[in-house]
Amino acid sequence: METRLAHSPDEAADIAARFNQPVALKIITPDAITQLEVGGIARYLHTPDAVRETATMMMMRLHCLTPTPPFKGFALQPMVARDGAYEITLGARAGERFGPVLYFGQGGTDAEVINDLAYGLPPCNLHLAREIMAQTRIYQRLRYSLLRRANLNALALTLVKVSQMVIDLAQLAELTINPLRVNARGVTALDAQVQLAPTAHVPAQRLAIRPYPKELEETITLSNQRTLLLRPVLPEDEPALQALALRASPEDLRLRFFQPIRELSHDLAATLTQIDYHREMALVAVGQGLPGKAEIYGIVNLSADPNNDGAEYSILVDRAMMRLGLGNLLMQRIIAYARARGIREIHGEVLQENKSMLQLDRSLGFSIHSDLNDPGLKHVILKLHCIASSAG
Repeated sequence: METRLAHSPDEAADIAARFNQPVALKIITPDAITQLEVGGIARYLHTPDAVRETATMMMMRLHCLTPTPPFKGFALQPMVARDGAYEITLGARAGERFGPVLYFGQGGTDAEVINDLAYGLPPCNLHLAREIMAQTRIYQRLRYSLLRRANLNALALTLVKVSQMVIDLAQLAELTINPLRVNARGVTALDAQVQLAPTAHVPAQRLAIRPYPKELEETITLSNQRTLLLRPVLPEDEPALQALALRASPEDLRLRFFQPIRELSHDLAATLTQIDYHREMALVAVGQGLPGKAEIYGIVNLSADPNNDGAEYSILVDRAMMRLGLGNLLMQRIIAYARARGIREIHGEVLQENKSMLQLDRSLGFSIHSDLNDPGLKHVILKLHCIASSAG
């Protein structure tokens, strides 16, 4: 929405004339409470004279309230037709134990009285944004009303963008958008307040959950010259991972999960895709398309213990991509990631009949040991600190 700044009632009237439509007028002061006390918001002002008169009255009330008022000017915006829109509030607040938190709920002037809010932790994606929204009472009206439809995708995306602001901007202490109007066409923010605070922290260090590590994304080329995107797994990848398992043979799944299964259950697929990047990592090789739509051709998982001494790996590659070097590439990247994290060793368990996996481990420098209690099981171990010292 276009917003213009005026420094006097006369300038506000001139701007209103150029808008040539009803406007909203807001007096700008650092204190939101002061703004309310002086009636500092006026809507549906139809003429420049009405804008000039209203702005003058606001300034008079502000001077009566304090001899040296903290006056910063006036903000003018064209009025937006309600068109059956809902008023929402969302934003971010400073948390003490868990760092910044996101919130979503019913907005408007009575938001505090209604108290219909739900909270979540950044980072946030579309899936998690929907989960936060679904915890509120207003969400049921947004989702099921046939007469007043709301663009839920635009609403969730707004929450994701607020989450990204929290991740990128360490100085962002609080952000409030109220009201955020949403209808079938999309969303419009009518008012927002931002509080900044100096900090020496890296933005991600404030968060309870480590954000998506975009720096690990890269394009890889297979031996047949096909290119794929290698990136960390996302919760949206769950259906694509289940599809990868359905394309696999029963023997491939048995070698990977150590038991005969036909498909990945929702719980297992969610465990593999909804990870804490602080202690886990999963890299997927995907084709073209957005997360949730792109086909997955391989995944390698790494789960580290709390003190970073060791981490267990597992890997699954699409049968159509075998003998093209994808498994080798996935293992090389997860080893490089573990070394950068300071993990001392990677280990895993491989069934004795899984000759191709044992051969790959051996080529990468893993030592292979028999299980004294299970002759059909091999333990594979890669000492990363030994490799690093010898390479140096």
